[in-house]
Amino acid sequence: MAEAATPFADLARLRGGAPEAEAAPAEPKIDKQGRSYATGRRKESVARVWVKPGSGRFVVNGREMPAYFARPTLQMIINQPFQTLNRLGQYDVTCTVTGGGLSGQAGAVRHGLSRAIVAYEPSLRPAIKAGGYLTRDDREVERKKYGRAKARRSFQFSKR
Repeated sequence: MAEAATPFADLARLRGGAPEAEAAPAEPKIDKQGRSYATGRRKESVARVWVKPGSGRFVVNGREMPAYFARPTLQMIINQPFQTLNRLGQYDVTCTVTGGGLSGQAGAVRHGLSRAIVAYEPSLRPAIKAGGYLTRDDREVERKKYGRAKARRSFQFSKR
């Protein structure tokens, strides 16, 4: 019974593990070409993103990003991690994205881009995490139910 009354600081010592404050800094995950890779997802879209230092070239499915995502709102969504970090134009990004529509694809690219930046520079994780860019938006389209016009909408009712 005497051991149960020990403070929480002693529990780490009893377990044999080191205190969490002394954790080693994360190592960057960089391949032989000097790139880091991550996968991003949103709705039905999946984006595979490669990031390396460069002049700011952004290629999506073989096309420049402004040509692929023509709407300014989609471009703004994709550039949010760079604007948060003040690193616009410092990385070359290559990505392939499949599935879903354009807004889902833009969200998938942003998610993958954020994860790839953290893989390249782990010290940037707190700033990106504070912006909420590492969290996968898990909202999906609700399925259509039988006896309904859509997922929840009923058919129009008429008494006569």
